[in-house]
Parts: sequence; structure tokens; C-alpha cells
Amino acid sequence: MTTPAVEVIGVSKSFRLPHQQTTTLKQHFLHPFSRTSYETQRALDDVSFAVERGEFFGIIGPNGSGKSTLLKILAGIYRPDRGAIRIEGLLSPFIELGVGFNMELNARDNVRVNGTLLGLSRRQLDDRFDDIIGFAELERFVDQRLKNFSSGMLLRLAYSIAIQVEFDILLLDEVLAVGDESFQAKCFRTFDAMREAGKTVVFVSHDLDSVERFCDRALLLRGGGIRAIGAPNDVIADYRERVAAGSRT
Repeated sequence: MTTPAVEVIGVSKSFRLPHQQTTTLKQHFLHPFSRTSYETQRALDDVSFAVERGEFFGIIGPNGSGKSTLLKILAGIYRPDRGAIRIEGLLSPFIELGVGFNMELNARDNVRVNGTLLGLSRRQLDDRFDDIIGFAELERFVDQRLKNFSSGMLLRLAYSIAIQVEFDILLLDEVLAVGDESFQAKCFRTFDAMREAGKTVVFVSHDLDSVERFCDRALLLRGGGIRAIGAPNDVIADYRERVAAGSRT
């Protein structure tokens, strides 16, 4: 029996949300002894599952269900309050659009900085630079500062860098959210190549059609807990039924 690529064991995560914040110096001096009260929001509650090697694993659920929190825990950005994470293989997280980008630098410099942060050597960056810019379709904008880029241009650049990094496991969070139809088609082709290469992909998306098309299994998160896990069409049907039931109440 092979060891799973990703194993999540009894993971829980909560955040403290302030009810009142002192936002100005004036407020601080007018109320120097005021105390901020907090409430606890549980983002994940005793979540356990495993992702097999070479599996495309989809995570779906409504906004606020804990999907992005779970991916950030897998990437090591957050630490769980309880439970454990086991990762077998080299991880390449594509968690949020533009993480690691300097918006004051141009695309050329950001490719080198971001690629270095993700583990590419100078020689690898030199060899792959044209492929990165070409895949992102940004040849005309390579010397333009990123602060002038649209969200779609930023996403194309970030994804183009991410797929050049050596990885066994790739984490994707809403990679198709702001991409146009042409870029989505290019992403789909890279998904096919990853599958053929035996890569493991954990894919968070609201695009249920893509989850059903590419994923071997899917997990439904709701209220921080697992509500369903199994074949994508079954889990998606469960999700739609819950959404429909919620709209009738």
C-alpha cells in the first residue's frame, strides 16, 4: 500500500475576530483603557482526508466554508490549532494571485524574483524565461510595472511561473477565476500534461464543471467540516442539492 501524497488528520483551525478596533491615534487617546473584545470563528473543524499520488483532488464549497484556509495549511502558511498534515513529495503552492510579486517592479524582474522564491536557479530562469512570458502572453508588457497589470494578466504570469517549478504536488486556488476562455484552455492542456506525468493536484474552485471534468475525487466543505467526499459528480450533486435546499429556507 503506497503512502498518500497528502494526508490531513483531524485538522481544526480557528481565528480570533475583533469586535472593536482602535483605528486612529485620536480614538486611542480618547479611550486609552478601552478593551477590544473578540469572537472565535472556526474555519476548519476536525477535517481528515487523504489524497493519493497522481490524483486530481477537487475541493468545493460556498464562500467562507474553509477551502482557502485548508489550502494555506497544506502550504504551511497557516498552522493548524489541532491535527497534523503529512506531505510526501515536493510541494509547489499556487495559493493566491500575485503572492511574492512586487507591484513596483516590471514583469521581467518579477519573474526572476518570484521564480527564485519558488526554487528556480538563475540558469533555469534564463532557460525558461521566454516560455514563462510566452505562456502568459505578456511579451509586449514584459517591461511594464505590475501595478499597471489587470488581474487577468497577473494571474497568467503567476500561473506561468508556478508550472515551471519542479513539483510533485501542486496546490491551486481558483486559478480559473479571472482567466479568459483562451487562457483557461491553455490551463486545461497543462492539467492533461500533469496527469500524464503522474503529478498530484489539489484543486479548489467554484467552477464545478472543471472539477467534474478533471478531478478523480472531490470533497465538499461547508461550515469548516467535510459534508461529502467521493466521485466528483456525486459530491457536486450533493452540493447543488444543499444550495437548492438553502435557497428554499
